[in-house]
Amino acid sequence: MNTDTTLAEKETPGVPVGRFAPSPTGRMHLGNLFTALMSWLSVRSRGGRWVLRIEDLDPQRSKIEHARMIEDDLDWLGLDFDEGGLDGRGAHGPYRQSERGAIYEEYLDRLRATGYTYPCTCTRADIMATQAPHQSDGRVIYGGRCRPALLPSPWRETEAKHSTRLYVPDEEILFTDRVYGPQSVNLTRECGDFILRRADGAWAYQLAVVVDDALMGVTEVVRGSDLLLSTAQQVYLCRLLGLTVPEYAHVPLVCNTEGRRLSKRDMSLNMALLREQHTPREIIGRLAHMAGLLDSPTPCEARELIPLFNWKKMPRIECIQVE
Repeated sequence: MNTDTTLAEKETPGVPVGRFAPSPTGRMHLGNLFTALMSWLSVRSRGGRWVLRIEDLDPQRSKIEHARMIEDDLDWLGLDFDEGGLDGRGAHGPYRQSERGAIYEEYLDRLRATGYTYPCTCTRADIMATQAPHQSDGRVIYGGRCRPALLPSPWRETEAKHSTRLYVPDEEILFTDRVYGPQSVNLTRECGDFILRRADGAWAYQLAVVVDDALMGVTEVVRGSDLLLSTAQQVYLCRLLGLTVPEYAHVPLVCNTEGRRLSKRDMSLNMALLREQHTPREIIGRLAHMAGLLDSPTPCEARELIPLFNWKKMPRIECIQVE
């Protein structure tokens, strides 16, 4: 198992590496396909490699049969991957997050050594009680109830059930997104100290994705715009761990006719029904039109779009509505 970031990057110097990292909690929908195609086209247009990583951190909702369907749907659409997947081909496995706990533990220890992590015994009720009345956008901002008075400070062992939190500085985290341009996020105001490992032992998405992208040599991350804000947390983690920050491109969410982002409950636009009613070429053409690559939803194969791909064509909007 290769856990050396620099070694992972040296294996293919100068070659872009992208990844698609779905959660196997249900059948993919049109929004998932839109992200997958944009990620695939971005690296293929520059002769790069594409990794399929299975983000199954949630054991209650993740199912192996859903992961198999994801691979089958990608194959049906002509989106081939170079490494990863359930068979774990490639030098940077395992490619299922549920099998990478020992790796996350190693990097959590590195963060503890910085003196900026601490045990947190707060319940959700404790945290919600501190939220401002006007906060109606769903964000939960941690106020630092369990934070040590002085930081950095040595890790304090406790027998009480606790999560592990990471202190964030009151400063702007800067990064540039390929679609939405320059970004400036103050983590203290936007999220507060965030969790690396939950009280039940489950690994937090932020830590897992940063470590996985680094060790798998990922140079660019393409995903939905709902994750744009969390990018600052990941840039901060890369800085603390001494990892290379990948490039980011966040694409508009695909929404239903009511303007709500698609979920796996939107059965009319999930792959089960899409495969019954459309050919792969029809779906690819529809997605390409949504991305501004085609003037109309003309049926085509994914590989035909490689010479047409350009991030400048992507609509800079929050949501693309589909019927």
